[in-house]
Amino acid sequence: MAGMDAETAATLRGLLLDVPVAALATLHKGEPAVSMVPWVWSPDLESFLIHVSGLATHTRDMQEHPRVSAMVMGCLGEAPSPQALPRISLQADARFLDKRDASAYAAQQAVYLARFPDAEIMFGLGDFSLVALQPVSARLVAGFGQAYSLVGERLRAWLLADDGHSESVQTA
Repeated sequence: MAGMDAETAATLRGLLLDVPVAALATLHKGEPAVSMVPWVWSPDLESFLIHVSGLATHTRDMQEHPRVSAMVMGCLGEAPSPQALPRISLQADARFLDKRDASAYAAQQAVYLARFPDAEIMFGLGDFSLVALQPVSARLVAGFGQAYSLVGERLRAWLLADDGHSESVQTA
């Protein structure tokens, strides 16, 4: 199996850093449901942060079933066809952050607001929560014939890498 080259790894990691919204899939009453969520890396680079309303269906879904999936992809103009779009699908565990841990919560909130400053007003509303999506596994597609799967420590190392860890990613 061939490994992922540094340029491909950087392009795919760039999606996670640059694309500000993800498609979030939750389990809703036993059926899959997909919604759009703004997201950003947490300050510790261990998870992704989303800010959700208690009124949203996906919030209740995550409270009942914390395992979710999220997907980001490149723009259509970046590939010769939709099937060749670079994309990442993550399986993740959703964890609602505790507002009582004031300093940690403030750090997470600051990172979120740095990317989405107009969300500040929503932090004053009582029904909104910050949720950390902790990646468990990933499916990375860089284009035709360029698909990779990562789990556990290999995923963590790839997410945190500069381009030094890209050789550990294997085609799947």
